[in-house]
Amino acid sequence: MAIKQVLLQNGIELYNGATSSLNCHGLGTCGTCAVQVEGAVSEPEWRERTRRSLPPHSLAQNRRLACQTKVLGDVKVTKFSGAWGQGNQIVWTSKS
Repeated sequence: MAIKQVLLQNGIELYNGATSSLNCHGLGTCGTCAVQVEGAVSEPEWRERTRRSLPPHSLAQNRRLACQTKVLGDVKVTKFSGAWGQGNQIVWTSKS
């Protein structure tokens, strides 16, 4: 199951601001669900790598797209500020 689905099923708001209604609905093309992930997750596929390589994201930034990243075990997820979750201010962090 993707991180996006796990978060939403647990009542955790994934998106910042207007992106809650203006997003690609899990296609991996908008990048509004970027989060920092620590733990057992799937490797990034081409669609996610492509979107994260475009501004405002950067492959050097340790973020993943929640809609494209599958949970494989215990994970800790941190959501940051910014419409695309690319900011530096932490909005929330899950308990690992």
